[in-house]
Amino acid sequence: MSRSGALDDNEIQTEMNKMVAFISQEAREKAREIQVKADEEFAIEKAKIVRQESLAIDAQYEKKRKQAEVGWKISQSTAINTSRIKILRSRNDHLEAIFDEASKQVKALSTGGSYAEAVENLILEILLMLLAPGITLAHRPKDDDLVKKAAEGAQKRYTELSGRESKIEFDGSLPDDSAGGVIGSTMGGRIKVDNTLGERLKILQDKMLPELRHDLFGANENRKFYTVS
Repeated sequence: MSRSGALDDNEIQTEMNKMVAFISQEAREKAREIQVKADEEFAIEKAKIVRQESLAIDAQYEKKRKQAEVGWKISQSTAINTSRIKILRSRNDHLEAIFDEASKQVKALSTGGSYAEAVENLILEILLMLLAPGITLAHRPKDDDLVKKAAEGAQKRYTELSGRESKIEFDGSLPDDSAGGVIGSTMGGRIKVDNTLGERLKILQDKMLPELRHDLFGANENRKFYTVS
């Protein structure tokens, strides 16, 4: 049989305790949900921060690695270039020593017994190249008599070879300390043939330089199209 009417104090207290217990339970469950969500968000944010820091560290390491690699390449290139320059200088010094010795020998030739014959051949070459009715021969003053005598022989051979004659004038304007030889000119000096021994040596040096380099130092890989005959 049910009872109607107002609740007594005990019943009111009982109902209130039930409500408090329910509210407390709801609050604890909500607090747990908030804590779990906070823990999840914290873990996600922590992982994000760790990832960002890891990427930053990796990027910094990669940057320093590349800088170190560039520095090493620069140092290596500098060392290689320095070594090449030293080798080239050494080779150049060696070639210059060879040419200096050749220059001394050429100068010695002008005091030897074969110099007169050499001058005659040089004058003949000038005559055959210019094919002029008249030329001027520049020579060393101390070679005056020798050059005039050699010119006579060269003129005779020139006439035999070409059927022409050429009048020769002499000019002792070359330095006495030069290697010797002659310079032939015509048309008022507008056309010249330099047959001094110094010039002939220079031409020979230019022609022989690649072959000398090859014989002394071997083939140069940077000269792909150069061949020694």
